[in-house]
Amino acid sequence: MTTNDFEKMQHIIKNRRSIFPASYIDKEISKETLISLLDCANAAPTHKLTQPWRFSVFRGKGLQRLADKFAELYQENTPEALFLQKKYDITREKVLQSAAVIAINIHYSGDVPEWEELAATACAVQNLWLAASAAGIGGYWSSPGTISQLGDFLGLADNEKCVGFFYMGYHDEPDRDANRGPVADKIRWEEN
Repeated sequence: MTTNDFEKMQHIIKNRRSIFPASYIDKEISKETLISLLDCANAAPTHKLTQPWRFSVFRGKGLQRLADKFAELYQENTPEALFLQKKYDITREKVLQSAAVIAINIHYSGDVPEWEELAATACAVQNLWLAASAAGIGGYWSSPGTISQLGDFLGLADNEKCVGFFYMGYHDEPDRDANRGPVADKIRWEEN
């Protein structure tokens, strides 16, 4: 890796941000681009090569199906006195403003502790996020309160679990500085 490669990688990592559907522009993410991004996700580290990450990609008419399911679950799980039409509409709108939404699922192998499967899957999502950022595609990871009710909808096996949805879309947002405290405050050196 050259100094230039390191500087590019450092820039991508430091400028990766959550970009929300309201900022997405009307531009399709091609299936080929999504496969390339998910191939980056697939390069994540994984103990015993369990490769627990599984992805369900919603695009095109699949987005309509997902939006309808999210809205249905909101309505079913919200007492009538607390139901807000605006929230129902926003639940659908976020999905429909996206060029793609990826369900982030874990396939638990039983070969390693569950936390390691979750950590590996989170690494895969970070790879996806960084690759998407480098391609000018914004995204964010969301875990709705009704996530545990989506197993049948997603066709998950008994040893699989959905841990969130990654919303994606091209955008025109400018780079922003990270809102992070100094790394020096998070390091304890053990040198003696």
